[in-house]
Amino acid sequence: MSDTMNIEDYLTKGGVLSAPNNVPARYRGELMRMMSSFVDSELAASAGFASSINFAPAIKERIAASRITLEKADHAERVLNIMGDFGTDKRRYQTQYDWAARVSRDSNLGTTRKEGDMRVSVFHYPIIGWTDAVVMNVLQGLATGVLMTEFTRISYAPLAEVFREIAPRETRHMQLGLEGLTSIVRTDTSREEAAASIAYWRPRVAAGFGDPQSGRFEILARFGLRHSPNSALLSRWQSECSAILTPLGL
Repeated sequence: MSDTMNIEDYLTKGGVLSAPNNVPARYRGELMRMMSSFVDSELAASAGFASSINFAPAIKERIAASRITLEKADHAERVLNIMGDFGTDKRRYQTQYDWAARVSRDSNLGTTRKEGDMRVSVFHYPIIGWTDAVVMNVLQGLATGVLMTEFTRISYAPLAEVFREIAPRETRHMQLGLEGLTSIVRTDTSREEAAASIAYWRPRVAAGFGDPQSGRFEILARFGLRHSPNSALLSRWQSECSAILTPLGL
């Protein structure tokens, strides 16, 4: 108990851990939960964008969707490799769920997650067309960017380094979506379609930040796995959404 508390004090003061063998049990559990959520979400996102490739209206857009599909799968693999250091059976893990499975369009899962499947709830919803795919990519891309400000500073050094490598590519995914959205809103009809899609996806992406009243933040903060509460991250994302969507008339 004393050793564990000493490590917690070390982490609270900004210390970092560098290998599985010096990770306390509770810290390990929270770290694995965080990694599982990221891996599951990236695999589900990749599967979702794979189905969107054929929605693309032209070659440039098909390339963008293909790139996002590929790189999100790569990001999942990089973090899964870290999980492998903790004993996760990587081959079994990546085949345990149908990552392309989706609920009905009118479902409302809120912040809940399906048993075992740790993907963020937004990745359970279906994408129904190119505009829908672009809007979802922009809104979720902004959310991922906000979350990366947390992930790149976590106290498990090998994972933080992977996230620092991943972060610029996740930003580029959002930028590709924004280029597509800027093109889409050039006509009134397309702008109305984008606005309807935003109305659908915005609350579902927001739910991915979790319960603003959750008490888990205090635990994660003590371990150096979080630095800002859910409410602060959600507020930052909402501000970034407004900054990008308002100039587009959305």
